[in-house]
Amino acid sequence: MKKITIEGMSCEHCVAHVKEALEGLGATNVNVSLEGGCAECETDKPDADIKAAIEDEGYDVIKIEG
Repeated sequence: MKKITIEGMSCEHCVAHVKEALEGLGATNVNVSLEGGCAECETDKPDADIKAAIEDEGYDVIKIEG
């Protein structure tokens, strides 16, 4: 399980964009929390790919754990 700390999400549309970006990488069990400013998912993709996919949507990745 990866935990991704994200800045810049301000509404449910932002949550949907981040979720779609992660699912587009093939991630499963994707859970994005607007209140927590984070996302969790199962993926074997490199952290750089995860960061790029989210930042391409216009959000800032602060940290990736897991």
